[in-house]
Order: sequence, then C-alpha cells, then structure tokens
Amino acid sequence: MKVVILGKGEMLFNLIEGTLDANCEIVGVFRYERTNIPAWKLKLKDFFNASNDYTIIKHNKLHEIKCKSANCEKFKNEILKLNADVILVGTWGEKLRKDVLDLPVIASVNVHPSFLPNYRGPNPYLQTILHGENKSGITFHLMDEGFDTGAILAQKQIDILPSDTSKELKNRTVYQARLMCAEVLKKLEYGLVIPIAQKRGTYFPNITDDDKMLNFTSESAIQIHSRIRALHPWLPTYVTYKNKFFIPNPYKLKISDSNSEKLPGEIVDTDYKDSSITVQCKDKKALKMDGVKLYGFFNRPFTKLYIKRIRT
Repeated sequence: MKVVILGKGEMLFNLIEGTLDANCEIVGVFRYERTNIPAWKLKLKDFFNASNDYTIIKHNKLHEIKCKSANCEKFKNEILKLNADVILVGTWGEKLRKDVLDLPVIASVNVHPSFLPNYRGPNPYLQTILHGENKSGITFHLMDEGFDTGAILAQKQIDILPSDTSKELKNRTVYQARLMCAEVLKKLEYGLVIPIAQKRGTYFPNITDDDKMLNFTSESAIQIHSRIRALHPWLPTYVTYKNKFFIPNPYKLKISDSNSEKLPGEIVDTDYKDSSITVQCKDKKALKMDGVKLYGFFNRPFTKLYIKRIRT
C-alpha cells in the first residue's frame, strides 16, 4: 500500500515510524514547515538544527513533497503521480479541500490527539488539561469537510496524570499513534475496518493572549494549577506584581489550605532562596510556585532580588 504522510514534529515522526512498522510504502512526506517557512530558512534549519522528523526522512531516503499548500494544484498532481492509496495526516494547520481528500485510492485519514468526538480543534493536549480532564486519547478518523468530524476508524484512551504538562501528554499520545498506525493501515489495506460515524462533540479554538495571564481572583487553585501545566511548553503563563511579570515553573507547583486573611490575588508568602511566591486563590487555597523567573532576558538574573523586596 502506498502512503503519503502530511504532518509536523513528533506526530509526523511517529506516523512515519508506524507506517514503516506496517511495511507500507511511503511514497511521499509533506512537512507542514514547508507551508509557512521560506525554503532558504528551512534549509538552514535542517542543516544546523535538524529535527527528528527531518532526520528520519533523510535516513530512510523518503521522497519529500515540496509545496506551499496541501490545497495547491502542484500537490494534487503529486498525489496523482504517486498513485497514493492513503493520505495520512497528523498535526496540520490547513483545512484540506474535498477535491484533495478524494484523491487517494482508499482514504484520507487524520490522526487527532483526543478521544473524539470530544475536544475537536487545534490543541487538545492543552485543552484537556486546562479543563481538568483525567483522560484524553488518540483517534484515527476519515477526513471530511469539517474539523475532526469524520467517521472513526480506531481510537484509544490515554490517562492524564496530575503532574502532566502538555509536553508529557503529547509525548505519550504520539507514541500511541505510532503503535496504532500499523494496525489501522493494515486493516485499511484489507478492508477490515468499519468506520463509525461521530456523534455531537465539543470543539475548542486556539487560546488567546488573555489566557496566559493568571487570574487568582476568578479561578480556584486547581484551575490555575491546570492552566500553568496546560500551556507548557508552548506558552508561558504570568504572575503579575506591580509592574513585573513572573513566569511559574509548571513542575514546581503546590496547592495548600490557606489560613491567611489575604484577599484572592494577594501574595501570602515568598522565599527568595527558592525563587518562591505563594498567592491566595479564589477558593481560600494558596498556590505555592517555586522556581519562578522574571520575564525578560535582562530581568531574569535579578529574580531573587525582586522576590526579596516583595512585601507580604
């Protein structure tokens, strides 16, 4: 079976591995970076700081598709020339048109990192942690003209641990994608899979800049704890004090009962030696954040000094 893979980063790497595990022929790979990074800049990046997905492409001498969009005529002609049986997509920023989805002989398949139909959208790693879920998942589904709405081919639930950031959840999820990939492709090849239509689900768009600011007056300690973990490693969150911004360490957070008379949002305690700030939350609990850093390259070395000057 001939497979063309579209994707980015760790998901692309694991889908290539999974397709090779299935002994399918990878006739083309289209990296998402080619749609949004100038060719000369990507060439420099590949030479000086090669990613895992680029390394595996070169190691296995896979054909790279070099287009600016998966909806362009050049890409469509490439798929027809390669006579692809399956287009396999994982982490892609474009919405593919129907005339593109209909090109492969068997199917166009998307790999979505949630347990569909819940948490459709661009970043379910972040959204599941942000909303306090203890389960996520990985879903292989047929692609249609909607966002993550096509019939399901296979899926698996994945636990979200209390200490997980989006980084750890993503690592476990893409590895499961590799393990499932071989099985799904083999079943597609022999017609042994029955697609199951999705029911009504949930969709979450990209977050906004406002989501990065921690609001201790309107959210509980566990909500803020989840927000800090959810946005890592893509975006830092910020604790504000006067005109300064502190970035919490998502791996050094502790919630405790608070006997303080402080109002929500006020600093309960500090410890400059541990670069620690403890803030009163809406639910009468306190969130202790060790290892915080001042925002800004030139401010960062003075973090302990500024914390020492905070009055509680």
